[in-house]
Amino acid sequence: MYILPVIILYLYVYLGFVVGTTNITTTQFLTDPESLTSNDSTFRIGFFSPFESTSRYVGIWYNIDPQSSTLEVIWVANRDNPLNDSSGMLKISENGDLQVIDGKNTTFWSSNTTATGTVVAQLLDTGNLVLISNPSGLMIWQSFEHPTDSWLPSVKFTVNQETKENPMLRSWKSDSDPSSGSFRFGIVPRTLPEFFTLKGDKPYWRSGPWNGYLYIGIPNMNSEVSTGFNIIDDHEGSLYVAYSVLNRSILERYMMNYDGLVLQKDWDFAAKRWVVKWQSIGSECDVYGNCGAFGICNPTGSPICNCLTGFRPRKVDEWRQGNWSSGCARTAELHCDSTEKKEDVFLRLEHMKVPDYSEWISANDHGDCGNKCLGDCSCLAYAYYSGIGCMIWNRTLIDIQQFSGDGTDLFIRLAHSALSEQSSKWRVIVGVLVITSSAVFVALMYFICRRMKQRRGLKSTAKEKPNIWHDNMKIAAGGRNGEFGDLPLFNLEKLLTATNDFSEGNKLGQGGFGPVYKGELEDGQQIAVKRLSKASGQGIEEFMNEVVVISKLQHKNLVKLLGCCVDGEEKLLVYEYMPNKSLDSFLFDSRHKEQLDWEKRLNIIKGICRGLLYLHRDSRLRIIHRDLKASNILLDEGLDPKISDFGMARIFDPKQDQARTLRIASTYGYMSPEYAMEGRFSEKSDVYSLGVLLLEIVSGKKNHFLYDETLNLLAYAWKLWNENEMLLFIDQKISDPSCQEEILRCIQLGLLCVQELPHDRPNVSTLLYLLDNNAMVVPDPKQPGFTQTKPCSEDGQECSVNDLTVTAVSSR
Repeated sequence: MYILPVIILYLYVYLGFVVGTTNITTTQFLTDPESLTSNDSTFRIGFFSPFESTSRYVGIWYNIDPQSSTLEVIWVANRDNPLNDSSGMLKISENGDLQVIDGKNTTFWSSNTTATGTVVAQLLDTGNLVLISNPSGLMIWQSFEHPTDSWLPSVKFTVNQETKENPMLRSWKSDSDPSSGSFRFGIVPRTLPEFFTLKGDKPYWRSGPWNGYLYIGIPNMNSEVSTGFNIIDDHEGSLYVAYSVLNRSILERYMMNYDGLVLQKDWDFAAKRWVVKWQSIGSECDVYGNCGAFGICNPTGSPICNCLTGFRPRKVDEWRQGNWSSGCARTAELHCDSTEKKEDVFLRLEHMKVPDYSEWISANDHGDCGNKCLGDCSCLAYAYYSGIGCMIWNRTLIDIQQFSGDGTDLFIRLAHSALSEQSSKWRVIVGVLVITSSAVFVALMYFICRRMKQRRGLKSTAKEKPNIWHDNMKIAAGGRNGEFGDLPLFNLEKLLTATNDFSEGNKLGQGGFGPVYKGELEDGQQIAVKRLSKASGQGIEEFMNEVVVISKLQHKNLVKLLGCCVDGEEKLLVYEYMPNKSLDSFLFDSRHKEQLDWEKRLNIIKGICRGLLYLHRDSRLRIIHRDLKASNILLDEGLDPKISDFGMARIFDPKQDQARTLRIASTYGYMSPEYAMEGRFSEKSDVYSLGVLLLEIVSGKKNHFLYDETLNLLAYAWKLWNENEMLLFIDQKISDPSCQEEILRCIQLGLLCVQELPHDRPNVSTLLYLLDNNAMVVPDPKQPGFTQTKPCSEDGQECSVNDLTVTAVSSR
């Protein structure tokens, strides 16, 4: 009496797959261009051609947006053997083999299965293509066991170390070629299993060990990618890896990008598009072993690679050039098994991605783990993590990364002398700092007292008022030392001759500093002379600031300061001459903007980024520009950009993240919210200005340009982004379909830069990396700051604010 219900349940589970949907059988074929859908219409199987390709493939893709011209393909049958015409057919042979054939009956792909009786192929609601033997109901083959580049919920990968069975995702060769690419993604079965991306047979990225809940080498995994993951070790040589989604209405998958990225993509039903929720590589530090053996990578550092304490670069010259692949070597050998009395010590590093090749050993707690490592002469480091226990490393330490949070504490084994040497260095540094600070304090007090004495003397006399700054500069001009260092000093008479007495015919333009004139020296060299205007809101402080800052900088994307001149009331800066003036003279002029095609605009964007990256990270000084705008980007004869006007720039300490000022000096429309409202500035305030500039370059409109009388350029871009109408934002002069995707990517990057909160904005190195690597996925932006504005005057002219004072600043 119990047999009938069992049979009914059995038929429901297995034969229920084929009810209500057209199937593929030995007599019912799928012929190009036909397709079939899953029972709930989520997935579709059929013939397709990738973008810009005429080859035909059988694949499975999402069917949620049938109107879309782009297919989100999750599986390809004949990926390495495409059909060259539309005569293809998907059928089941008489012996139960699922095949892709052409009109000549040539087989291009098969499931390599045999079965007796009736065999049916069906696409399930999970996206799994299955072969079912009727009437037994046995599943004899499924596409989930033969993945291409995608991993869907409910897919379980089985890794068998004895049979070497290890299904891995395999990237497409390109976005138009689904054949097997260079990258693979899957579990590497070690003592502590980890996910790896392999390029060929070499590691390209890794997740860090699994602790039963998350992969400890992925920062912020709690909120991004951990939900639903599970790894089961049967302790008999097999691992079972799967992930699921709690809400089945969520459409989600992981995919192996053709450029080596692993992406988590979710379908946004409201916006009707796929959204990247996570990607494996967000910076250079995520690339496996970027800093070599015993090197540590910090994406916010400058440079990003450094040797661990107690180690030094193996090849110093290569490290100075930014090639860190040679790694580092110990400065002092370990004392284990030596006759020296002092035993080795451990250096604690916090928030770390642990190195590769971890091994698990049994230990009661953290202390026990450390003692066992210390007692093993081959142990180079250890870590103790909840859910894993004691991890040790007995070989080269590689692929170590410094996280801003998360990660774990890593303890590096050092010789006692190495740690003592480090402590001695710090004592010396502290001593030098104390002495230097004392000397600076004494000198400062002397200067203040002398200044006050001079002022009292000036007040007591009725003579012509002198200017102490002028006096100091005259001294510098006479002795060629002091304020100007080695910067050449020009004679005023020579500059008057060169500029024809600052004639209107030689005038190149007018800035906040004052007018700029073209000149030609006696030797024929052309120059640009910036003359401080008496009516300028800027003064001697900005003049000296520009002299001090730019005279110490050299980069092809920074304008070169040739010298200066101080003579009485005249204060002049002499620059290299830029024949094409500034970017705004091209970008916002309908007569000239067509000279800036997309290739030139992209080159300008990248050049500005490289110049700004030099200021922020790579120069001898760490500079925050504070006045980045189109008029401060000069163009040479090849339309290559050079950042200019450093009067507002500030020098930052390498360890300083931000500063505050009561005197806000910049241009309205380019100022970040935190700078305009609170006087806080940092690298990220420059990034905000860069984002505004990037959006101006793409749109050909100034930020103060108003749409619907209420929306400025940023607000308009944000509105179009949410409405999925970004094509309307592009300047008609560059609206070429061939570069449309690249332009849209730049708009997205611009919106990332102008996000309201500084920590949401990318740094310049990340921005440049995303510009140079189109395969890298760009995150979705959040709402920009200052998305509404109104004209400062009735005619809507731009407001330029060069000296705004914050009268109430709250302390932190």
